[in-house]
Amino acid sequence: MLELVQKIIFDVTGKKGVTLDTDFIQDLELNSFDIMNIICAFEEYFNIIIPTRDVWQIKVVADVISYLNKRGVNTL
Repeated sequence: MLELVQKIIFDVTGKKGVTLDTDFIQDLELNSFDIMNIICAFEEYFNIIIPTRDVWQIKVVADVISYLNKRGVNTL
């Protein structure tokens, strides 16, 4: 799952070297527009809707993976 999330983040932002602990704002220096673009990419790729209230819970890459797992998203 990490590799897939890394690929989506790279496709949207061009940022490499993303790990589970990578913070979207502090490490990748993304703004709210960038973060929403990533969220939209996740929604499109995984065919889910991520409510705005949930977006504010997603701060690091591990949060994305945890959120997707809780939503039952499986890449296998």
